[in-house]
Amino acid sequence: MKILAIETSCDETAVSILECSGEAHLPSCTVLGTGLYSQASKHAQYGGVYPNLAKREHQQNLIPMLRIALEESDLNNSKTKTQNTKEVGSISLIEKILEREQDLLEHCKTYFAEYPHNPGIEAVAVTQGPGLEPALWVGLNFGKALSAFWNVPLIPVNHMEGHIVSVLINKNDHSKSKIQNTKINFPAIALLVSGGHTELQLVSGWGSYKLLGQTRDDAVGEAFDKVARLLDLPYPGGPEISRLAAQARTENIKAPFTLPRPMISSDDFDFSYAGLKTAVLYKVKEIGTLSDQQKKEIAREFEDASIEVLVAKTKKALKTTGAKTLIVGGGVVANTYLRDELTRMLSEFPDVSALFPTRELSTDNAVMIGVAGYIALKKNPDHFSVFSPDQTLRANGTLKL
Repeated sequence: MKILAIETSCDETAVSILECSGEAHLPSCTVLGTGLYSQASKHAQYGGVYPNLAKREHQQNLIPMLRIALEESDLNNSKTKTQNTKEVGSISLIEKILEREQDLLEHCKTYFAEYPHNPGIEAVAVTQGPGLEPALWVGLNFGKALSAFWNVPLIPVNHMEGHIVSVLINKNDHSKSKIQNTKINFPAIALLVSGGHTELQLVSGWGSYKLLGQTRDDAVGEAFDKVARLLDLPYPGGPEISRLAAQARTENIKAPFTLPRPMISSDDFDFSYAGLKTAVLYKVKEIGTLSDQQKKEIAREFEDASIEVLVAKTKKALKTTGAKTLIVGGGVVANTYLRDELTRMLSEFPDVSALFPTRELSTDNAVMIGVAGYIALKKNPDHFSVFSPDQTLRANGTLKL
């Protein structure tokens, strides 16, 4: 089965095409093509993601990313045109679905005039939430339009579930991405860490989740970005904090102060990062103009404090639940120090296996949305249908697992 996947939850515009087979508990998928556009440079002047700019950029870039994915998949060639004769919808239907995304509508009209056929796609998976709602709406409505025009089922996907299943995807020798096709021992603990989320989930199986704990204020990735702004580091700030912290460890530079480790000893699995960020703010005000060495000191102590809490809470969750697998997902997983510290902690759990996504798939991407969509479709095939305008399907910025 060929699935087209769309991801627009924040500032990446992503479209991927996957060839999937197998059962929900043991899927086999290969990525045929991917178009990915990062808006990071566009948002740098704002020091963070500006929602209306993200919305506009998604409208401009979804069709170009679709073209790239189809070209890589070799699905828009002349042979494919003659093979795919499935009846498609009308442009008037697309106009109704995209009435609030006029720029995207015009791009779609141009594309469908050039390719008035289904190129072989059998389902469309799209992020419904959580994320920035203005950005989510663009991708979701694009998914609705493709579902209606190509006459294929639409599968709304939870972005966080995408991060969980992202650990199944590896690169093979041909630069394609392929599912490991490895049976995971459940129950598992999923540590999800990103700019918008910090949470621990108990995973009983694909599609079966129980929230153990989450941040009560800032997400860890958000805290990294905010602290980077306090240190006058460029956006995106998280990687810059990690770069300076790594330099400090190499040069054996340590801060002459200790930052708090909020909630590290609490009886629950919750997190809090607002107080840690505020402690950095007070320290910066106390010091005044920061030297390069002082920036390294603060970056290292902040990263040490942030990750120490993540590791401690994850360790507690593994002990409490007896989970057999640790899944780590989200953009902050690209942090090398976090990976190293979690791996070190897992030496105390010889029976627990750890799964991390590849670095390129730790950040927001459409591949993970396609995999999650395929699993959902296999688990409940009668639940999904071709989208029609009389259906109610809304983007949800606070969607829960």
